[in-house]
Amino acid sequence: MDTTTIQTEGQRLAAENAALRTEVEHLKNEMMRLISHNLDLTERMESNMELRRRVEVARELMEGNLERQRNADLRDDAQLLALLELRVEQERLHLKPDFDVHTLGQLLDVSQERLNRLFRQRTIYRTPEAYVDNLRILAALRLLCSHPNYTIAAVAREAGFNNVRTMQRRVLEVTGLTPVEFRAIMTK
Repeated sequence: MDTTTIQTEGQRLAAENAALRTEVEHLKNEMMRLISHNLDLTERMESNMELRRRVEVARELMEGNLERQRNADLRDDAQLLALLELRVEQERLHLKPDFDVHTLGQLLDVSQERLNRLFRQRTIYRTPEAYVDNLRILAALRLLCSHPNYTIAAVAREAGFNNVRTMQRRVLEVTGLTPVEFRAIMTK
């Protein structure tokens, strides 16, 4: 090959490389837009589900079923889920590392079997574990965006994860990015 051919080929490769870098940057930006949109939709969906459950509980109370609500033996699925979400939200139990499925069952005064059946039949989460895990992941993603000065370990602790590696693995599974990469892109 002569020098002119090598230079021409080098220029072509450099132009192709620049085009690929531009495309990668575009895809990164689009992925972050989609992740952000997904987080917004998840928050809205959770808010809508919570509102529906609260309305159901209010309707029950208005219909004169206050006595049934006061009894520890709540057996209506909608009431159990509404009570669960209200208690978890008010007390922010999912942010405590020792909060687990056993605690969920105790919170509702139902057996583990009943709790598993409730989640399988009445929620978008297939298990109580998935529900708690989702709450913690959402908390971690929010903290990564809203507190750029927090260390990753602090975010994991604040979000209720027992260790940093678990949070890092779960964030990577959900977003396709490490927590550091997610934060860097979301806080640009």
